[in-house]
Amino acid sequence: MTVDLGLPGRRPDEVPADLTLLYRGPLASCDYDCPYCPFAKRRDTREQLRADRAALERFTAWVAGQTGDTLSVLFTPWGEGLVRSWYRRAMVELSRLPHVRRVAIQTNLSCRTDWLAGADPGTLALWVTYHPGQVPRERFLARIGELAAMGVRHSVGIVGEPEHLDAARELRAELPASTYLWVNAADGRRYDDAEAAAWTAVDPLFGWSREPHPSEGRPCRTGESVVSVDGDGTVRRCHFVRPPLGNLYDGSYRSRLVPRDCPLPVCDCHIGYVHLESLPLHDVFAGGVLERIPHGW
Repeated sequence: MTVDLGLPGRRPDEVPADLTLLYRGPLASCDYDCPYCPFAKRRDTREQLRADRAALERFTAWVAGQTGDTLSVLFTPWGEGLVRSWYRRAMVELSRLPHVRRVAIQTNLSCRTDWLAGADPGTLALWVTYHPGQVPRERFLARIGELAAMGVRHSVGIVGEPEHLDAARELRAELPASTYLWVNAADGRRYDDAEAAAWTAVDPLFGWSREPHPSEGRPCRTGESVVSVDGDGTVRRCHFVRPPLGNLYDGSYRSRLVPRDCPLPVCDCHIGYVHLESLPLHDVFAGGVLERIPHGW
């Protein structure tokens, strides 16, 4: 069902010049058991995995057919996608489409990397999170080295839990200077100035993550040039604003793509606030918004 928000819209035959899709299917299983994550070591049933695969293949086919659009795709699964063959295949296939500007995924990079040889490194990128205690740092760094050797664009990050600070410092020291290491503020945690300074020494852009950003009534690109897509094709302006704009597969969302202000008091997730027009982050990350690589890094 499409909710009428009382806003002017485009004609159904009008499309934005460049549309970014944040896709999140039903997958909710992960091979790690991070204590701060609700999806740690969760297992999807065979039926759930089949449903996720079918949903992803339908989405990939839809993207392939939109040759009149310019599209960018970020996969933001609740679980770990790249341990599933259908996510690896989708990344490769989408990277080779001429009308796809970028395809990226959030991942712990626990999978092998040889599949990336079939992708277009000019289009594919990875947003990689390091989870101390889940993988030896040496093994993780070896995987990052494989990405660099293949020329795959990537950023690396860590959650700013106090017990992760030493691991973050060690990781920063061992990563190439050309690899951006971002730090996500831990969910619900407030950082005093000394704590913030310690994390900023690791990630000079940590200040953008330190506090939730006031967003209510402020213009945001989501709902106009950025949308989220669920496994059944439901289109919303973003993952955090629930009223639907329509459905991807019947095209009903297209006439609802208009400039919008955010209805929520604050935005505290990077994949949301990076699109706030009141913040300069599209300039900070120009050319690397989806994979979280600062411009010129």
